[in-house]
Amino acid sequence: MLGAMLAWQVRPGEAESWVQRAERVLRAETEPAAVLGMHRARGVLELARGRDADALAAFQAAERLGGRLTAPHMLLTPTRALLLHTLVRLGEVERAEQILAGLGEHDRDRGEARITTAVLRLARHDPHAAVAALAPVLDGSAPLVWSAWLAQAFLLEAISRDALGDEGAACRALERALDWAEPDGVLLWFLLHPVPGLLQRHARHRTAHPALIAEILSLLAGQRPVPPAGQQPPLEPLSSSEFRVLRYLPTNLTAPEIASELFVSHNTIRTHMRHLYAKLGTHRRVDTVARARALGLLAPSPLPGKATFPG
Repeated sequence: MLGAMLAWQVRPGEAESWVQRAERVLRAETEPAAVLGMHRARGVLELARGRDADALAAFQAAERLGGRLTAPHMLLTPTRALLLHTLVRLGEVERAEQILAGLGEHDRDRGEARITTAVLRLARHDPHAAVAALAPVLDGSAPLVWSAWLAQAFLLEAISRDALGDEGAACRALERALDWAEPDGVLLWFLLHPVPGLLQRHARHRTAHPALIAEILSLLAGQRPVPPAGQQPPLEPLSSSEFRVLRYLPTNLTAPEIASELFVSHNTIRTHMRHLYAKLGTHRRVDTVARARALGLLAPSPLPGKATFPG
């Protein structure tokens, strides 16, 4: 389902064409649930772009359509939660609080509502209350429509623990958030709740996700879409597979280890690396990383000093 996919794998440049296609195909007379999903997908995309007012309008359209459904739909709960998140981002915390308070007891006990409560508590500068709201989600007693929302729950836990000065707990929670985000490329939550400083500190410690952290930092820095002035873009656009390999190149993983991480063969990685060298006009891994950073395809290194790259 498009709306579900975009909620997890948000790369605005790649998603826009899919959303536009859905908007051309779907009309008001189409099955309301399908149109609801389309509005939700548009809202997610606008959130990822930082266009909160446009996202709110899309989620409100989805909410109105929800009232036309003859039976509860699985999209309604997470869509309403995203609507409330958007209100908080727009500074309408009181309005979000009122809507949350108006939910029935069953809905308030769902994992999505508890995650929304944590967002509200953090907006009120109350990390203790945020931790309490998240506890049933993290222990599995508060159900979620999609388990991918656990990445957001653990990220909010990390933010709360960091605010409380518990660096160890924040680090463990952030690693769990990255664990949930890595398999499907769940990036939306790191854009909704940006913590570049926390991610940079975490990259200096032992983490299983250095490449994912680099990609998130690139997106937060807003560097990937447009090369800096004076820099020529690659001769050809990078494919999604090539970009996935590229984000591993600043790490100390060897090519066989990258292949293992991506569940492909060593020869496939070598082929992608040859294509990267050709498209970026380089001949060595270290030069490819430097060129990619100059073009804004990778974040500047969060690590002090010069990195070393295995051959």
